[in-house]
Amino acid sequence: MLILLSSCATPNKTNYSKIEYEAGACFGFCPIFKMTINPDKTAIIDAERFTFYEGNSKADFSKPKEGTFKTTLDQESFDKLIEMLDSLNLKSLKNDYGDRNITDLPTSYLTVTFNDHSVKQVEDYGKNGNEDLSRLYLFIESLTKTQTWTKLKGH
Repeated sequence: MLILLSSCATPNKTNYSKIEYEAGACFGFCPIFKMTINPDKTAIIDAERFTFYEGNSKADFSKPKEGTFKTTLDQESFDKLIEMLDSLNLKSLKNDYGDRNITDLPTSYLTVTFNDHSVKQVEDYGKNGNEDLSRLYLFIESLTKTQTWTKLKGH
């Protein structure tokens, strides 16, 4: 039992020093935000539109920016995120995905900084680079609903 307790107190071991995800605009009510996740499970989201509030009319586009929010990811969600990133073999991914002949699709931007300070950036127009990337995007976007976010004052 003592071993279990001490293992819970160990810091999160990951290969990543920063995970950034940006969900870009489309011609509809796609969520628009940038999220940064740190190895200590803290996350900041700069929410522009349709991130925490659903849009349903053109008037929603003229509303003020939603704001900047902070959370600490629950351990299960953080572990799942790291597992998904590990399984992607990030450094082997292309830097650019998507068919730009189709209009109206959102673009996602994934930037992962590794502990060795190397960086992998993936731009994905349409969010369909491959099946594992699509699952990752959906999971990260779901964090806006599954975690408890606190709005930062003055933002």
